Amino acid sequence: MSSSTYASALGRLLVHFPEFLPKESYPALVAANDVNEITKTLEATPYGPEINASAASYQGAPLLEIAINRTTVRRNKIALESCPFAGKPILGAYLRRWDVQNIGLILSAKAQGRPLAETEPFLVSAREIPAGLFAGSMTIDDFRVLLQQPTVEAVAQALVRFGYGTALLGLLDDYNRTKDIFPLLQALDRQYYQTALGSLQYFQGDEWVVRSFLRGEIDIRNALLFLKAKDSELPLEAAVTRFVEGGDLPRSAFEDAYGGRTVLDLVSSLSTRFPALVEGNSLYSQNRTLTGYEVSLTRERAVRELKRLRTYPLSIAVAFSYLFLAELERSDLRRIIYGKLYGLTPTALDALLVVPKL
Repeated sequence: MSSSTYASALGRLLVHFPEFLPKESYPALVAANDVNEITKTLEATPYGPEINASAASYQGAPLLEIAINRTTVRRNKIALESCPFAGKPILGAYLRRWDVQNIGLILSAKAQGRPLAETEPFLVSAREIPAGLFAGSMTIDDFRVLLQQPTVEAVAQALVRFGYGTALLGLLDDYNRTKDIFPLLQALDRQYYQTALGSLQYFQGDEWVVRSFLRGEIDIRNALLFLKAKDSELPLEAAVTRFVEGGDLPRSAFEDAYGGRTVLDLVSSLSTRFPALVEGNSLYSQNRTLTGYEVSLTRERAVRELKRLRTYPLSIAVAFSYLFLAELERSDLRRIIYGKLYGLTPTALDALLVVPKL
């Protein structure tokens, strides 16, 4: 694929990069007294229109969830529409992640008996725009239908026509016996990454940039899954069932590192591949939370991947740079919102952010 094919995409996306929140805006958000003050601060940003559109029906954290998620979908749409036809398969396959996230949220809500009204604000969707856009073709109405299904099994059956149910149907007997939703969510993730990596065959010349981007994400996901398994004191046999194929690190690398007795031992073994991982040790030792590890891994990957993606502006990499920044901003805003709700101090909250440190 000629690099000139992406000259138009670069031009169309460049005008949208300044819409991301500047680093200077985060201290005010972190220092806000409560969620309402965060809302007022964001009203003057690109999130303002969606906040105002939903303020009559929602308030507090649900209002911000809706505004953030709808802005994310709008940005997904911008990236997809800016991409030339030849690049749409991989971008579309990548954006199915939002369908998968929504389905996972619905399955978890159904398993826990949470009502539609409590769950819907957290769906990454924007009214009539499909959450996965032209990739997954699932609209907010489709997700409402799923939420109205009486059981997890009924949700899985309803997902067949969207191409997701087949990954779940064979696991329903085990779910009915154990009531453990995790294997279902894991199956969706495996299907997603297999499809996303498989779509790369449509590229010529620069597909390795996107492949490295996805493989790095899988490696981090595997690292966090093994850390969660160690924190739960699961045996190796149970931990390896969580492994997702497709990353740069083979399963044997995680198996070898898993021999230590504690999470800190596992971190020490994995730090040769993930140097920033040790930054999460302090928070884990204080509160036994894995959030510090997730943040340090995400930040390390963001620095590495954004530098590499920006090296190839006349390629599909420009769209992935834009989408990656949108995802990082969404994650940071949600950390700020829920950090406030859980009473984190500004200092503790600032340490959990990624974008201001890039």
